Amino acid sequence: MARVAWVVRLVGTGADSDGQGTDVMEIAKPADLRDIANLGLNLAEAKELLAAIQREVVAAQAREHAVRRPTCRSCGGVCHMKDYRQHRIATLFGQVIVRLPRFCCGSCGGVESGVDWPSHCRSAPELDRLQAHLSALMTYRVAAGVLEQLFPLEAGKTHETLRRHTMTLGEQLRHPPGATPVTPAAAISISVDSTFIRSCEEAERHLEVRVGNVETDAGNRQVFGAVAGVKTDLVALIGQRLDSVGRTDATTLTGFTDGCAGLRSILVASGVAEPPILDWFHIAMRLQHLEQTAGALSTDTPVRREAKAVIVTEVDRLRWRLWNGKAKDAQVSIERIRKVMHAFQGEVAGHPSHVPSSRKLWTALLALDGYLVGQANWMVNYAERHRAGLRVGTAITEGTANFLVNRRMNKSQHMRWTRHGADLLLQVRCAVYNGTFGPSFGQRFQIANGQHPPAALAA
Repeated sequence: MARVAWVVRLVGTGADSDGQGTDVMEIAKPADLRDIANLGLNLAEAKELLAAIQREVVAAQAREHAVRRPTCRSCGGVCHMKDYRQHRIATLFGQVIVRLPRFCCGSCGGVESGVDWPSHCRSAPELDRLQAHLSALMTYRVAAGVLEQLFPLEAGKTHETLRRHTMTLGEQLRHPPGATPVTPAAAISISVDSTFIRSCEEAERHLEVRVGNVETDAGNRQVFGAVAGVKTDLVALIGQRLDSVGRTDATTLTGFTDGCAGLRSILVASGVAEPPILDWFHIAMRLQHLEQTAGALSTDTPVRREAKAVIVTEVDRLRWRLWNGKAKDAQVSIERIRKVMHAFQGEVAGHPSHVPSSRKLWTALLALDGYLVGQANWMVNYAERHRAGLRVGTAITEGTANFLVNRRMNKSQHMRWTRHGADLLLQVRCAVYNGTFGPSFGQRFQIANGQHPPAALAA
């Protein structure tokens, strides 16, 4: 079979280059394309080529760097060449050996390393970021397998290495740098919610994770999160996210919670002056459960049919009253439902292991009544806010808890977490989705007012 071949050569073009080239790799491929698998470079050849180019480029950089001579830090004397030391550095395109000189001071005998060479450097920052990035989106073992499959890695490819690098970067992200000034925002909505993950801590089955997001009217959005009971200052994180989306002294902050007093205190400490609003999402979920239970009531007798009609009507009226800010009138509908519940006394479920629908309805009604009594001070006229184009709930935060925590740390993941490890991984995931995880890692949210709804583009 006829074959064609090429030689890949690197030629220096700098001012000090003599124009000599270095043969990097010879590529030979079949001349015909009867087998489509012979089309172009395959993955193994591409990895080999990248690794060879990386070695040559690093060797050239090391030669240029070795020319620079430091002055003695002790006496300021002139340093002379002493010997060479080899540094093994793991990069995204293979492990390379950097050969750098050491110098000796002619006056005091002190030993100096190369100029501006970082101490204790064993891997390139880009490799560390990509390892942490993939580890934030998938399990450590899967991320290690993906890296090994796609890149010519010779070092730093085990799942333990990925976990260690992810934890290191997560520790750095606990104290993010100051936010870059952006366009000032007139109003910002802050929503906070909590979810739970499995724990491997002693005497604890679950860990509470507090997550949320800040969003401007223009659609600029940032997420945040922290595990309860760790060193991460959630209030400071929220403040940093607010500054990054344009908070000023004139910005109006509106907070939303699910009614938890602890979450309300976090919002108050973050600068929310007005009382946090009880979000409509959690009210609607309770009402939906009540509606479904009422719809399943028995109608085997005329009395029960009439009672069910009254209950269904009052549940619908209850939703209208809460939506229009008439929480105090909700007791009227609840009392009307209670008055007709006696019609379902003695109701038997269709299966011995099932609970009668009337008992489920009574339990849900009592739970809703207690919830409304305890949260009445934080309920508003949701219909009025909705007509004005203002946010009425934290459904978007429920989605945040889903893609930020559950997809990686809870759902379908049969793993348990330490408090420290879960928090550090969460900081990395937040940085990934906020687009603040180093260069070449863009924001993963779309603008809320754009053509598509605001959502994370990937898990």
